[in-house]
Parts: sequence; structure tokens; C-alpha cells
Amino acid sequence: MSSSARILMALIAILILFVVLKLSAQQRLRSRYALLWLSLAVPSVVLSLFPRALDWTAEQLGIENAPALLLTGACAVLLLIAIQYSWELSRLEERTRRLAEEVALLDERLRKVEHNKGIGDEGNIV
Repeated sequence: MSSSARILMALIAILILFVVLKLSAQQRLRSRYALLWLSLAVPSVVLSLFPRALDWTAEQLGIENAPALLLTGACAVLLLIAIQYSWELSRLEERTRRLAEEVALLDERLRKVEHNKGIGDEGNIV
């Protein structure tokens, strides 16, 4: 890999680190998601500064093609992120459904109370 490509990769990874830290400091990114992105950005910085580390790791794992290790790792990380987001989405959908049911029950109860007191739709006493 050329030195200019390594520098570009390092700058991109450092930029990602900076953006994640800034969003986290502004409380626009929850800490658990910040940790997720930081756990991806830090190894990116290390691999961009020390590309031989990927070769060494692949060799230790018995993988002949180091980029295959990187691609496999990236796919695994993306799969884990997709599973985590699916779990989070399912949890939020359940919570939204439950809240909608509670609002409907409270609305029905409010209508009954208003009807029993003789209050019309506009809030005027009939």
C-alpha cells in the first residue's frame, strides 16, 4: 500500500473518531453507539498506520490472503450491527404498540368521563 493511501486511510479513521467523540460529547449520540463506532474506528486507525499488523494477524490465523481477513471481519461486524439494530427496532416497535394501546385506553376513559359530566366535544358544558 502506498504511503499516500495509508495517510488518507488514517485521516479518514481519525475524522471518524473525531466526529463520534464530538457527537457523544454533545449528547447527540448515545454512549453505547459511540462505543460501537469507537471500537471500529480505533482498529481502523491502527491498521492504517501499521498495515503489516493485518498481514501478521492473518498469518497467525493461517489465512493466506490478509484482505480476506479484513473483509470477513468487516462482514461479521456488519452482521452483528444489523442484528443489534434489528433487536433495538423490535424492542421499540413493541414499546410503541404498548404506548399506543395505553393512549387509546386513556382516550376512551377520558371520553366516558366527559360524556358523564355532560361536556361536549369543544369543552363546553351542554
